[in-house]
Amino acid sequence: MDGRPTATVTAIHIAPGSRLPTKSVESVEAEAGTGLVGDRYHGSRHRHVTVQVLPDLEAAAADLGAPVPSGSTRRNITVSKGRLPTRPGERMRIGDVELEVVRIAAPCRLLSSGTIRVGDAVEVDGATGEPPVG
Repeated sequence: MDGRPTATVTAIHIAPGSRLPTKSVESVEAEAGTGLVGDRYHGSRHRHVTVQVLPDLEAAAADLGAPVPSGSTRRNITVSKGRLPTRPGERMRIGDVELEVVRIAAPCRLLSSGTIRVGDAVEVDGATGEPPVG
């Protein structure tokens, strides 16, 4: 380890239906190929999980002059810092769960099953949630 703090999951939100409010949870079961158990997209072909980073919410809050709660964006996972993968084929790992970007501006596809918990470490393409150096 290089001494830099690891990016972590700061919040998890799921919504049982498209027009229903999101619910904050401490952990969620991820099922490869089907999504997050209890979320509106569980079992759908796409949109298995959506991820955002806390600094983006803070920047939006600064622009708007008001807080932007992580659940208000309807994204499933909020990560403390770092770069999120955005190009199709890029991967990230949250705890024991591996995700892959399937298309630009679209949610990731779950490649493995497991439990995602608040506080889990986040790795992007082998990095620990940090932007690439160089």
